[in-house]
Amino acid sequence: MRGTQDPAGGTRADTPAPRRELPGHIAAALAGAGGATDSAGVPWSGRDLSGEAAKIHNFEDDDGTADAGYLAAVEALLEGRGGETDVVAALATARVFVPVMATLAEEADGVADSHGHTLHADKQADMALVTLKAPDGRTAMPVFTSAAALEAWHPEARPVAVYAARAALSAVSEGAQLLVLDPGSDFTFVVRRPAVWALAQQRDWTPSYLDDQLESALASTAREFPAVRRLETRQGAGTAARTAAGQTVAGGGAGPELQVVLFLEDGLDAAALQALLGRLNEAWAQLDAFAENVDSLEVKLQRAAQDTAP
Repeated sequence: MRGTQDPAGGTRADTPAPRRELPGHIAAALAGAGGATDSAGVPWSGRDLSGEAAKIHNFEDDDGTADAGYLAAVEALLEGRGGETDVVAALATARVFVPVMATLAEEADGVADSHGHTLHADKQADMALVTLKAPDGRTAMPVFTSAAALEAWHPEARPVAVYAARAALSAVSEGAQLLVLDPGSDFTFVVRRPAVWALAQQRDWTPSYLDDQLESALASTAREFPAVRRLETRQGAGTAARTAAGQTVAGGGAGPELQVVLFLEDGLDAAALQALLGRLNEAWAQLDAFAENVDSLEVKLQRAAQDTAP
């Protein structure tokens, strides 16, 4: 029974209202939503969704601004006081925003109600992660350090706050090899594949051009070829990036990050050089350290007579 206000000012008792059936599309959506449990299989019964339990993520008090540690690392990079390692290290503990966009889903499959009738769900808008194509054809995922940067990039994109490690995991699952930080902003920083994997696995990352063990492994392999007198690794020109104002920055670029300098004996013709480089590439590809730590490289050839090292 329930009480309602009579037009004359009194209160009268109503008879129970007849039970209303849910519209078919709503019933179908509910029927396919997991029933008495959530998507993780945890029962809804007994769940306390009040107070602290109501928080659905770790960023309830987030004001949407960029992480202070990341900004400091980028500032040091711009001023020449820091490097890519510092930026990725700061990013590892930073909150970022992943953009998602609404896409129209197909009509849901029919679901039978308790009377055996087939119910159909209306077409719905699903949320999908956004990916981009890099100039070299690889898939890249845009990630933003602030809500304002994401809104300026695409006002219809919805920001989802996650830690950078979670964003890296999402990139890997989407087949993206690059994370592009703040595209369209004053400075865009590209996180290349080895660093993306390091973030996803929550481990430290060392750029290939600073990896002494990698250099030793490449040199050890090269010593199997008599024409190679010496090898050294350097930071590749592809790591350079530019700000919107045109300033060149020694980090954050998407190009080849590793330069391998080969000091060769004199007398090699073009055919011999091509054969040597092909065999070296095959040998290096067998090294785990090369496959895991090198995103892309460039090879520079010099004659051994030009080697001025002691």
